[in-house]
Amino acid sequence: MHIISLDVPFPADYGGVVDLFCKLKYLAEQGIKIHLHCFTNGRQPQDELNKYCVEVNYYQRKKKLSGFSFRLPFIVSSRINKELAKRLQQDDYPVLMEGIHCSYLLHNNTIARHRAYIRLHNTEFEYYRQLAGHESNPVKKLYYLNESRLLKKYERAIAAKSCIITVSESDAMTYQNMFGATDVHYLPVFIPWTLAVGKEGKGCFCLYHGNLSVNENEKAVIWLQQHVFAGLDIPFVVAGKDPSRKLISLTGKQKHTCLVANPTEKEMQDLLAKAQVNILPSFNKTGIKLKLLNALFNGRHCLVNAAAADGSGLQGSCHTAEDGKAFGEAITYLYQKEFTSDEIEERQGLLQRQFNNAANAQQLITWLYSHYPAPSPSPS
Repeated sequence: MHIISLDVPFPADYGGVVDLFCKLKYLAEQGIKIHLHCFTNGRQPQDELNKYCVEVNYYQRKKKLSGFSFRLPFIVSSRINKELAKRLQQDDYPVLMEGIHCSYLLHNNTIARHRAYIRLHNTEFEYYRQLAGHESNPVKKLYYLNESRLLKKYERAIAAKSCIITVSESDAMTYQNMFGATDVHYLPVFIPWTLAVGKEGKGCFCLYHGNLSVNENEKAVIWLQQHVFAGLDIPFVVAGKDPSRKLISLTGKQKHTCLVANPTEKEMQDLLAKAQVNILPSFNKTGIKLKLLNALFNGRHCLVNAAAADGSGLQGSCHTAEDGKAFGEAITYLYQKEFTSDEIEERQGLLQRQFNNAANAQQLITWLYSHYPAPSPSPS
């Protein structure tokens, strides 16, 4: 099979590539021969990928001006590549496009319907609309709004041309109800964790973690600082990639708050293990939050709002609150509440029923070959 990746999926250091990298490993374990095609905008070729793929091809993503289009979303138009098109036309293997970003060859009918599968990472038009709502820079806000407008038109046009495989049940419903898609399936994300290993007992701080360069995540931290922790005498740690100067300045002025910028994976897992409460509100309802799964597998109590767990099936493993007052009350309660072996066992059962990588890989393989005619019997 072919897999087209929106980025080089190793190192698996952000949400968009964790699912893909883990998927490569489990598909390879099932005996699938993978021809991987990676777009790149700075990430380097990785020998690690050769362990799971029979070949890996790299394509330079177009820069802003050369990739701009008035008709197509930039995340799509910047990944148009003639060399990729030629390679895909040399055989009839299934083609899994990771993200709507990689679907142009389906849009222009280069790939036949029976070969085409799109793995949605989000309902992208809605994701960009919500990014615009969180953006204060007028130029960026205009870009997000225009991208959302183009994506909505593009996603509606593409919905009937492919089998759609979503990462959340809510995204599947959006494609069915809004775009009239009929061949839509929900498949949980592939993850690097298999056991819930949160430690019994109590931790010593509350934790928010995420990619801090994303405006939605920065807004979540600022909201927590201003509306929740301003009234609490409880240690609060914020950890993640590339915080802005604004966020560094804000957290530096806040009592009981510590910012850990660009932690290593080992450092991040150590923070998760030591935290008493993982606090992960979200202002974005699309996709699934891998940082929430990370916290559930590797941490103690998890406190979220409805948007953070929407469509994920994870609500039963989380505590929920909506406004600042309710978050503060929940944190005060959970900070004193021991995390028990019974809670670990219950969480493990819920997570394993849904996030079983081997079973999900087999389900994906079944879908990938469902549109192919059955082979003719061999002559006797």
